[in-house]
Amino acid sequence: MLMRIGFPADRPRQPDRRELCAAIGLTLLAALSLWLPGLSGPALGQAPQRVVAIGGVITEVIYALGRQDRIVGVDSTSQFPAEALRDKANIGYVRAVSAEGVLSLNPTLVMTIEGAGPPGALSLLGESGVGMARIPEDTSAEGVAAKIEAIGAALDAAEPARRLAAQTQARFAELATLRGTIGKPRRVLFVLSLQNGRVMVGGRNSSADAIIRHAGAVNVADAIEGYKTMTDEAIMAGAPDLVLMMRNTANHVTTPEELFAMPAFAETPAARQKRLVAMDGLYLLGFGPRTPLAARDLMAAIYPEAAIPPLTTASAP
Repeated sequence: MLMRIGFPADRPRQPDRRELCAAIGLTLLAALSLWLPGLSGPALGQAPQRVVAIGGVITEVIYALGRQDRIVGVDSTSQFPAEALRDKANIGYVRAVSAEGVLSLNPTLVMTIEGAGPPGALSLLGESGVGMARIPEDTSAEGVAAKIEAIGAALDAAEPARRLAAQTQARFAELATLRGTIGKPRRVLFVLSLQNGRVMVGGRNSSADAIIRHAGAVNVADAIEGYKTMTDEAIMAGAPDLVLMMRNTANHVTTPEELFAMPAFAETPAARQKRLVAMDGLYLLGFGPRTPLAARDLMAAIYPEAAIPPLTTASAP
């Protein structure tokens, strides 16, 4: 005999306490997804305990927030702080990650910076059901602060992220005051690489263009969109006062003598005083909490006679 156990038809069943709590939780999760649209998957609504950070600036911010214990893997651009790559699993280059490699770390949340890839790998990660937080890339003062807060929100660290974002904005404001003291802006050319005599530079709407402008200078390559090659003739016509490069890269020219012996640069104003500045790549182009400091250091290198003072804004709590 088959017996049906339940409530009579004229007496609707009342949900128990556990069901009510679950319903309330789902409502809260739905509300959260409205204000943090980049976060998806099972990590939504809970503090993730196993995080893979894909993007050096993401790793930097997580450490600045004191949540590094959550990280189980980072990409190879996570150069700051130094212990990140020493202590955490390295999943490879930010634009060439392996979905299998990431999933082998059993993450509860994968945080990716805009531009990470390849797209197929990110799609596989999303389809796997792991939580995903996509952090937009923005080089403005407001955008950097929003980036910090987005990372904090995904890590259940909203309050320390708010403090760090406010501190970063204060530094940008102090940097803007220093920019106002500059007279005639100098011309800077950012060289990303030198391969087979071809010079790849940072044009408008690139991170290089943004840091040059934050430092109160003019980008010689602003007629070019993004990172592209620039002809020798265009470089000579652009007449840069200073050449900027990243330090410790495979294509870095180690000495000013070597760079300014090249025909494209030999007759530029920068060559006359051999003005080549090399800075750490993540510090220069990461656009995280240290960016105002990097822009101030670049400003001091561009305008040495101005004796640009250090930023006095106190360290973030």
